[in-house]
Amino acid sequence: MTANPQPTAIDGYRWLKNDIIRGEYLPDEKLRMSLLTSRYGLGVGPLREALSQLVAERLVTVVNQKGYRVAPMSGSELLDIFDARANMEAMLVRLAVERGSDEWEAEVLARAHMLNKLEASEASEGLLEEWDLRHQAYHTAIVAGCGSQYLLQMRQRLFDLAARYRFIWLRKTVLSVEMLEDKHVQHEALTQAILARDAALSSELMRQHLLTPIPVIQQAMALNTPRENAD
Repeated sequence: MTANPQPTAIDGYRWLKNDIIRGEYLPDEKLRMSLLTSRYGLGVGPLREALSQLVAERLVTVVNQKGYRVAPMSGSELLDIFDARANMEAMLVRLAVERGSDEWEAEVLARAHMLNKLEASEASEGLLEEWDLRHQAYHTAIVAGCGSQYLLQMRQRLFDLAARYRFIWLRKTVLSVEMLEDKHVQHEALTQAILARDAALSSELMRQHLLTPIPVIQQAMALNTPRENAD
């Protein structure tokens, strides 16, 4: 019988990043090494490796060169990240429409269909993870047509920076039938513009689409502020 392998720094990085994105740890919360070693079953060395990677990704900050805290969140950072992301994605979809092959177009259609099957369902807690996976797959399929690995790497960096803010929006959107329907309408319009090979319209629809979560996130952050300050 094969023993279960010991978790590694990569495992710790993945688990901790996932928990930070999903709000298991609040912004500015101290990350106590004793708690982390117990929670993730990792030694101090691998945990420090994981934390160093998260510092590089701006999800964790170093305190006095020895302690760690969850990075703060702010309204100004939210606007900066989402504006950069919306403009980057708008550029990528324009390039994809201009360069994408018939096979690319078919993949976009397939991913849109998979997403629509969930969007037509009743919103529920259990839908959240699957919807996000299909939503990301749809957007990834669209920008894949740009043909530039360097641009796609830059896109991924912005996506990672937006992750915590996106999860706030995700919970509100997927758990609301009204918001889910609004996203469905936006995705339909975007898909049709792509199929029509209208680069300008596709680009603008994508930019607007990625900016629409901002008011939802701002409202949620405002509501959560008293709780965060009290902790």
